[in-house]
Amino acid sequence: MAHVNDPELIHRLLTTPGRWAIVGLSGNPLRPAVQVSAFLQQHLKHEIIPVSLKGDDVHGAKGYTSLDQIPGAVDVVDCFVNSAKVGAVVDQAIAIGAKTVWMQLGVIDEDAAARAKAAGLNVVMNTCPKIESAKLGL
Repeated sequence: MAHVNDPELIHRLLTTPGRWAIVGLSGNPLRPAVQVSAFLQQHLKHEIIPVSLKGDDVHGAKGYTSLDQIPGAVDVVDCFVNSAKVGAVVDQAIAIGAKTVWMQLGVIDEDAAARAKAAGLNVVMNTCPKIESAKLGL
């Protein structure tokens, strides 16, 4: 069965301050993750945690190379990786006890979404927090 996003969940995630691990957030200003994470941090007042291969610090936030290096709880794992790689990120999110997996616009993996839901995580797929915020007038 295809995943369907829950509008109430999206609203709650965007309006409740939380810790967002942004997987795929590097110091490359040409990547969409840079603008979206700035919006999350500066406009919606979420704490962002950059996660990338190099572990770049971004927007003044300490970067990490994997989710399991992040100290403390993670509310949302926001996935800026392609669909072929997102399953591994979702499995890491499950392993660290994240509450939600958010797969960005164009990132679709029904099997990974099902695994996350079965493990008790919330799932948002194939949309962007910045786009959803605009729809909600945030």
